[in-house]
Amino acid sequence: MKEQLLGVLEEIRPDLDWEAEKQLIDGGVLDSFDIVSIVGALNDEFDIDIQVTDIVPENFNSAESILAMIRRHQEEDD
Repeated sequence: MKEQLLGVLEEIRPDLDWEAEKQLIDGGVLDSFDIVSIVGALNDEFDIDIQVTDIVPENFNSAESILAMIRRHQEEDD
């Protein structure tokens, strides 16, 4: 699943090293348009429904935190 996530993220921002970056939000690396694009792509790719309440730095600061959020959503849907 991590490779699938990285593929989605690299389509949106191929210029980032998604595995190395740990401060995507707190460091100002991603802007609001990036987040909207990521949320839409993740909803489609992983068949989840990311809510506005999910759009917090803790869920988007790194690929690992994004992956953890996806897994939580998938577990909730089961």
